[in-house]
Amino acid sequence: MSNTSTEVVTGAAVLAIAVGFLVFVSNSTGLSRAGGGYDLVASFRSADGISIGTDVRLAGVKVGTVTSLALNPETYRADTTITVSGSVEIPDDSAIAISSEGLLGGNFVEILPGGSPFVMETGGEFLDTQGSVSLISLLMAFVSSGDDE
Repeated sequence: MSNTSTEVVTGAAVLAIAVGFLVFVSNSTGLSRAGGGYDLVASFRSADGISIGTDVRLAGVKVGTVTSLALNPETYRADTTITVSGSVEIPDDSAIAISSEGLLGGNFVEILPGGSPFVMETGGEFLDTQGSVSLISLLMAFVSSGDDE
């Protein structure tokens, strides 16, 4: 084999490995929309700590991703769109909250399932929402409650 054909084969192998790696990363991080999904909408008073791409979890398991986040100029709330895996059915009386992984962990969106036999359809809206809780606000409330004595 000549040097030119060896270089072509090596280059093709490197390119194939790179493409395989990108497909693996896309599938493992949820960037691909394979398997289908459906969009649901929620409006939060405060969406601190989440952004597009933030995990949506149900019982601690990732079932979706935040796909849109925008300020509603009429209500001054954060209108959020999430995409949930098509294999997961969410009861229509479910709640949604922004939760934290701990003091040093990041935030995620948590779905708290209801007990309704009816499921949310594409474009359905969560009526019961809980925005993020500011750790600084909690600490300030704790400190100021000690001053009352």
